[in-house]
Amino acid sequence: MAGHGTMEAGAALRAFAALDGQVAAWAAPRGHWAIALHELICFGLKQASACLFGGCMLALLLASWAWYPAGAGLARYDFLTLAALAIQLLLIATRMEGRDEACVILCFHLVGTAMEVFKTAMGSWIYPEPSVLHIAGVPLFTGFMYASVGSYIARAWRLFDFRFVRHPPFAATAWLAIAIYLNFFTHHFLPDARWLLFAAVACLFGPTWIHFRIRQKHRRMPLLLGFVLVALFIWLAENLGTFAAAWRYPAQRHAWSMVPLGKLGAWLLLMIISYVLVSVVARRRYRSGLS
Repeated sequence: MAGHGTMEAGAALRAFAALDGQVAAWAAPRGHWAIALHELICFGLKQASACLFGGCMLALLLASWAWYPAGAGLARYDFLTLAALAIQLLLIATRMEGRDEACVILCFHLVGTAMEVFKTAMGSWIYPEPSVLHIAGVPLFTGFMYASVGSYIARAWRLFDFRFVRHPPFAATAWLAIAIYLNFFTHHFLPDARWLLFAAVACLFGPTWIHFRIRQKHRRMPLLLGFVLVALFIWLAENLGTFAAAWRYPAQRHAWSMVPLGKLGAWLLLMIISYVLVSVVARRRYRSGLS
């Protein structure tokens, strides 16, 4: 079954490469605008592929909110957990995600779930619907929402062939990720260190440039800008998730409202944790890209 899925994935890649070559042949004689448009489309397609797991999860949240039967024997949250697990297994079976990546994403699932249990106990947010598959009132699908961030980074790293200039040492990024994770817990009892953590992120990653390949040529941008852009898209997805009642903040108990823009900072810090976890696998494959 896995071999059949791999053959289909390989056939799809060959078909895409053939189509890409045909479009490139069409664009070349038409000037820079056509070449730029072709590259923009390729960028969008690769981004969509990288977002596959997260996009499927978001679609499930919205579709189940709109159409899931109210009297179904299987609670909506439990359906989301089983559907997320099926998607994850399918990605592994078709080798769209490697086993090493899946292991790191599983780790992120676990650390995300642990934080969810603590945060809901502290009243940071709630899950308004019942479920059987839960830990301390936290439905298990929530861990997959965190894992989708790791899945995106892992897939984007491969699809865009990331290379880095002036990347900080792994040990420094690992200690930063640990400090960020601990602060998500300790700021409820001790002074919030997030501004110190923001400063540490800026010092470590400020000099770093990321080189990414859309088609043949590598482009570059500051890695910090990449972090901010991804955090912005996660914040937008969070607004859709709360709109679909997957979870709710205290201010949204009675009526939905936009998630405060200040949550961007929390997502930026969470991005760093996810990035460092994924880099454990990526460093093995792309060690020559870290400089």
